[in-house]
Amino acid sequence: MPSSTPTGRSSAPTRRPDPRPVRIDDSWLHLPNPYDVPVEICARADVPVESVAIDELLTVLETADTLRRLGHAVPGLDTEPRLDRVVCTPDFHKGAGIPIGTVLRTVGALIPQAVGNDINCGMRVEATSLTVEQVRPHLDRLERRLRHLFFEGGRRIGLTPRQREGLLREGLPGLLADGVPGGPAARADAGAWRQVGPDDLGDLDGRLHSVGFPVSSADDFQDWITSGGGTSYDSIIGSVGGGNHFAELQYVSRVHDGATAYAWGLTPGQVVLMVHSGSLSLGHQANATGRDQAKAAWPRTVPMPRNRILPMLLDERTATGRQRYLTAFANAANFAIGNRFFLALMMRAGLADISAGELRSRLVYDAPHNLLWPEPDGAVLHRKGATPAGGADGTGRDGGRAWGEPVLVPGSMGAPSHLLRGLGNPRSLGSACHGAGRSVPRGAAARGSDDQLDAFLREFRVVTPLDPGDPTVAGRRDIVDAWRRDLKQEAPWVYKEVGPVVESLRTAGVAEPVVELRPILTVKG
Repeated sequence: MPSSTPTGRSSAPTRRPDPRPVRIDDSWLHLPNPYDVPVEICARADVPVESVAIDELLTVLETADTLRRLGHAVPGLDTEPRLDRVVCTPDFHKGAGIPIGTVLRTVGALIPQAVGNDINCGMRVEATSLTVEQVRPHLDRLERRLRHLFFEGGRRIGLTPRQREGLLREGLPGLLADGVPGGPAARADAGAWRQVGPDDLGDLDGRLHSVGFPVSSADDFQDWITSGGGTSYDSIIGSVGGGNHFAELQYVSRVHDGATAYAWGLTPGQVVLMVHSGSLSLGHQANATGRDQAKAAWPRTVPMPRNRILPMLLDERTATGRQRYLTAFANAANFAIGNRFFLALMMRAGLADISAGELRSRLVYDAPHNLLWPEPDGAVLHRKGATPAGGADGTGRDGGRAWGEPVLVPGSMGAPSHLLRGLGNPRSLGSACHGAGRSVPRGAAARGSDDQLDAFLREFRVVTPLDPGDPTVAGRRDIVDAWRRDLKQEAPWVYKEVGPVVESLRTAGVAEPVVELRPILTVKG
């Protein structure tokens, strides 16, 4: 597959490959390490692997020694805790303690930091009834409408305490247990709720990795549940978030696998919407709970690890604290599913206002990329910035996983995105990348070229809370400069080329491309 070149991308200088990873074949590298943990990186030679990410990963592998010391310090364990395997996806790059694109399998322990703060951050893709030619003439109006919906009070997502608690305890089934608020008359002023359709309330089999993670309580988030008393509105639900999160309109520009594209309801020229967001402040709170509980259960005879990564053993001694973390974890994960749902409704609302007829939009897939999965044999699979890529399993009456789990790989802002079908490759721990991956740190990116940014903005629409065309804003140089610095941090040239990244997944037997999606406009928080 040829590499796609996003608008405004500059040619980066050639870097000498880091000598520490050893190439096994065209698609895989092996990373020798002092702990003898099997570590493989899925990346072709044309996908850069950062030395700083390798440094960070080697620090993470110190956790193998931590688990060995914990096993010796805690008598009577049924299973010796260990770091079993690590796989890194093609978008592998430095994170905040653990690299993004790391899949980590433990036995006898779980590691909250191997998921991080943004629990169940993920992607949602919907196929609409519009074509790109129907949308292009209305982009000015659409941009104004989306700015109002996302940033100027237009979302109006009213939630009752019952709906909030239902969402946190059960996910979408809990949120929608009582149907859509009010009848047609009441829904006229119901904001994003107006866009809920029959497909959202009916059979979702095979179209979400999970509709929810049921737990018995949401006690850690009672302040959010009861905020405002009755039906209330807040600034959290329906928020895109910062960093590389977005809501984007795209269209199907190329079909690689016609049979699967047909099964997923995708045709050339069709407008789709893609949402990338997570659990926001709820995820931060849940992760803090995990760190606190791990610290509280830490044996006094074992020094705190140098890398500050604190595993939780899966034993009776940690059961109470571990359950509190896993409940808060599930609450945050459920919130993230609901938040992506509402962000999609807001995108639908913008499209409905510019479409001549009735807009229809149907979920293709919702996939997580920051989550953990307990396995029947006592192992725990952690994915941080990596998405499930399961193979065909025969489920999903409307396509879905019958063709292989949909894998959502967005490009950088302004670059093409890709939908692939997972192949369930055990070598990759059934995992794929969740994007192209950064190649320039945020600090350095913020100091990037103004000329490059100007060239990019002349060719691509970015909807942000700030409207740079507003005369009242244009005179505030300090505000405009800050806005430009933020955009530079997510500009196309600070990310890897998405084409070689996708090709790495294909040649490694991880996932097969189905369609390519070209962007129309992006909403950034």
